[in-house]
Amino acid sequence: MPLHHAVLALLAAKPAHGYELKASFEQAVGEQWGGLNIGHLYQILDRLSRDGLIDSERQPQQVKPDRVVHRLTPAGRAELDRWLAEPAIRARGYRDDFFLKIMAALRCGDPAALPAVLARQRAHLLRQLHALADARGATSSTAVESLLSTAAELHIRADLGIVDAAEKTLTASPASPATGQSTPGQTPRQAAAS
Repeated sequence: MPLHHAVLALLAAKPAHGYELKASFEQAVGEQWGGLNIGHLYQILDRLSRDGLIDSERQPQQVKPDRVVHRLTPAGRAELDRWLAEPAIRARGYRDDFFLKIMAALRCGDPAALPAVLARQRAHLLRQLHALADARGATSSTAVESLLSTAAELHIRADLGIVDAAEKTLTASPASPATGQSTPGQTPRQAAAS
């Protein structure tokens, strides 16, 4: 629930209504995270309220509809402190559509499929890297935005490394185990000899 905790952190600074929270979040993390959907934010606020982590108070306005201002509760502060005290742990496994494309390209029966998938992925990642560099040069950013841009660049470079590794590993031998042409326990060389 990292977004839940981000909302708690924003409310730790000061009470706020939904659109204020959306603007504060987007200003704090910048474009690399992406925008925060207001509907999703209201679902998060409802959940935090149900869990007793925030209190919400309706404030009437003269011209506009009533505004609901949210405040962190002591339980919310304790939850935020608990979350901050833990390391960030990735979910188990590694899921990425790119690996499904690799599997599909290897099994589709077309020897040109895998090189084409790898070339398209590499070109896409290089475009992302160039766009990120252009975006960095065009705007001034907060320290968090700068860190997110650095993280995005490192992830893109790591993804390029995965494309390179896939190319080296999976296209090294036409009878590699990845293509399904060898039997279990057989090396690629044994498969080629049989």
